[in-house]
Amino acid sequence: MIEKIANRYKVISLIGQGGMADVYKAHDTILNRTVAVKVLREKLSQDPMTLVRFQREASAASRMSHPNVVDIYDVGEYENLHYIVMEYVKGRTLKELISYRGALDVYETINIMIQLTSAVCEAHRNQIIHRDIKPQNVLVKDDGTIKITDFGIAIAGDAVQLTMNNAVMGSAHYLAPETAQGKEPNAQVDIYSLGIVLFELLTGFVPFRGKTPTEIAVKHLTEPVPYVRDLNSGIPQSVENIIIKATAKDCEKRYQAAAEMLYELKHCFDMERRFDERIIYEVKPIKKVKVVDGKVLIEYGEIEKENKFNYKKFLNILISAAIVVIVSILLFLILTMTGVIRINGVMGYVTMPNLVNVSKEVCIDMLKEAEFDTNNVTFEEEVSDSVEKGHVISTNIKHDEIVKKNSPIVIKVCKGPTFLIEDYKNQYLNVLQETLQQAGLHLKYDIEYRNAADTEPGVILEQSILKPGTRIDPDKELTIHLVVSQYPQLVIPEDWIGQDVDQLIDALHQQGIAVVKKPYARITSGENKVVAVYPEVGTLYIQEGTNSVITLIYN
Repeated sequence: MIEKIANRYKVISLIGQGGMADVYKAHDTILNRTVAVKVLREKLSQDPMTLVRFQREASAASRMSHPNVVDIYDVGEYENLHYIVMEYVKGRTLKELISYRGALDVYETINIMIQLTSAVCEAHRNQIIHRDIKPQNVLVKDDGTIKITDFGIAIAGDAVQLTMNNAVMGSAHYLAPETAQGKEPNAQVDIYSLGIVLFELLTGFVPFRGKTPTEIAVKHLTEPVPYVRDLNSGIPQSVENIIIKATAKDCEKRYQAAAEMLYELKHCFDMERRFDERIIYEVKPIKKVKVVDGKVLIEYGEIEKENKFNYKKFLNILISAAIVVIVSILLFLILTMTGVIRINGVMGYVTMPNLVNVSKEVCIDMLKEAEFDTNNVTFEEEVSDSVEKGHVISTNIKHDEIVKKNSPIVIKVCKGPTFLIEDYKNQYLNVLQETLQQAGLHLKYDIEYRNAADTEPGVILEQSILKPGTRIDPDKELTIHLVVSQYPQLVIPEDWIGQDVDQLIDALHQQGIAVVKKPYARITSGENKVVAVYPEVGTLYIQEGTNSVITLIYN
């Protein structure tokens, strides 16, 4: 193994080998940093064309500066060894990440693809076509940042030729159809490879596989890339459309520039894009495929097929149909037994007839006719103003509902109409009580007596709890609150003594109390104050008529 390169880069270990170069981890003794050094194999450096390509592509890559492209520090030759010194990235390749985790989350996938496509856009801006984009050439740092490497190196070793050995087989999985046909590559070959990488990130595998690179390349030419939403319906249609457009066989239908693909990657989760319709590209029918000098030649056209009866296919269809029928029958039986599916007359299920407005006697006959078990029928009486007495108001099971024949049935029957509570103000209490008793009501009376001037005793002044317009069940014991007038009465208080006699008289008149005033011993002091009362203080006074009077004596 090489120990030191250019008397500057001390080799630490071999970290990778490709079809044309070896990659070493090394220490830059001048700048005191860890680097990666790619060294062209000595045998290939003797080929003038390979050497020119290596030097040209290395020079082009060194001019690029992008956060997702491995930085090129130095390019040179040492003791007949041609080398490129680049940034050392601690991490693993994207291929290793897919092998370890399988399909990635769609949001993580788009984040990786935005970085990768952004790097490809920068390469195309610098007139560099990578031509070997694949997860093996993408490094993933621990913080999720990706770095693309090997710009233009693989093409120098004819890695895209289909006659190469296993070192090139991986590239065939990401090969654009036009490259397999020997056409001059352009930026769209990188776009196709980006679409295949996006497919692999979302599914965990490449779309086309085969025993040889030629077999894989033919599939890229002849077969459409599978729809990822058929494998995972949780992927937005906008994401699947990017794969469809990037991997279109016809270059005119493919993205014309990587920048277009980058824009759609950045906006694929926009609400107006997530539910786009699926892009459909028809693949031309292939009649004949052959490989000449490493190039795939295709003859398009329909292949004529004999119309022969395929017994094996017919038998498979028949067996599949039989399985579907059997599973359907079993599922139907299970759903029927568990009550999810109910059919009248099956598994003890019957249909509830409409019993509303039917007499109590007739409804029993109807239930028997519907094959219900009438031993489980319970009748409850309620008042109703819309149904005739003795007829059905409602049932706990709805009309036309399919239930078990032994289901409990509660039938509410009308026992008569409701009673309307009216406005009883200004009526005499004793008259009202007699009227309501004759109507069959069982009311409780909460009576509050109140003094009422100019009103006969026993007259209803106010009504509450059962308000006017309320309809009640006559058989229920309810309470009505009534305020009833009484003769004005009061207990003569001690604080009348000393009050102004005229003011006190006005106050008592407002309560319906008859009052007269007399001067004390016919001699007054002019103070006009009450000095005595008759009846005396503490006496219950009732104003029973005009003969009753309170006498106020003043001075």
